[in-house]
Amino acid sequence: MPASDLKGLIAWLKANAGNATVGTAGVGGAPHLGGVLLEKLAGVRVQFVPYRGGGPYMQDLVAGQIDLAIDNPANSLPQVRAGAIKAYAVTAMNRMAAAPDIPTVDEAGLPGFYLSNWKAFWVPKGTPREVVARLNAAVMDALADPVVRQRLADLGQEIFPRSQQTPEALAAFHKAETEKWWPIIKAANIKGA
Repeated sequence: MPASDLKGLIAWLKANAGNATVGTAGVGGAPHLGGVLLEKLAGVRVQFVPYRGGGPYMQDLVAGQIDLAIDNPANSLPQVRAGAIKAYAVTAMNRMAAAPDIPTVDEAGLPGFYLSNWKAFWVPKGTPREVVARLNAAVMDALADPVVRQRLADLGQEIFPRSQQTPEALAAFHKAETEKWWPIIKAANIKGA
């Protein structure tokens, strides 16, 4: 990839409209949705290449078989640190603690290109509140453990503040994410299998 920064990458994608290949972990996954959002915000067209997970497309990215991947830090940071791939930006408002030298998309020239890689625990509808509260307390305690926090930070996983680790905060965040992504999914005609 000849581009040395995100603005250069976007210029390269425009010059190679429809020919640049972007590895994804399948239709509708975060890497695919990130690519769809990139197309929309940057005004580019790419060719999506679906794989059976992040490991296979990362292998092809390192080998030069595909041009680009919009990936989660746990999968890509080891390759960035080894110098096998370039990182153009973090798709967040803030820099990552695990890679403070990588600029945010706002800093790099594509404001608003946010794609978060978040995790949550879900239980069946109707699970008693006291069970949900006990499970939530156990998760919050685990996320407060310094060893767990450091391991997740090493993987590039940011931990939400304790005030945002509640079922209510998750419901609000999930609603906001749904409202953000549903129109993008619909406009791209992405269907579930």
